[in-house]
Amino acid sequence: MSIEVNNESAVEVDEEELSRLGRYLLESLYVHPEADLSIILVDEEAMEKLHIEWMDIPGATDVLSFPMDELRPGVPGRPTPAGVLGDIVLCPQVAAVQAKTAGHGMQEELLLLTTHGVLHLLGYDHAEPEEEKEMFGLQRELLSSYLGREAPKETRS
Repeated sequence: MSIEVNNESAVEVDEEELSRLGRYLLESLYVHPEADLSIILVDEEAMEKLHIEWMDIPGATDVLSFPMDELRPGVPGRPTPAGVLGDIVLCPQVAAVQAKTAGHGMQEELLLLTTHGVLHLLGYDHAEPEEEKEMFGLQRELLSSYLGREAPKETRS
């Protein structure tokens, strides 16, 4: 399993923890051990450019996910095929603002956003109420299990 974390922002983050979380999530969701995941941290300007280019929405956002091989979660004994899961792009500056509003630290917010991004890469969405309930429930379950305590509160709408 290859998990690459590249911090292109000016904000110091715990890259090793993001990598550990990525590995935990992929193992928990039965993603093939030879799958590849990339986590990139960028500043607000770079994130806004991506947000406009891909979503046609101005302003920086917290997380964007770019699936590659359209992998879906596996099941015990039958992981996903090997492949490139995709890229998660995080903006630590936006995460810091959201973390302050939610009452937890920026690193916790980045863990929450990484979990959110991985689920998007695996085909989960939250456009409809039932999808949101499923995705956010799984997100809380996975992150709580990783942390060994209750996950931080979701700050996205």
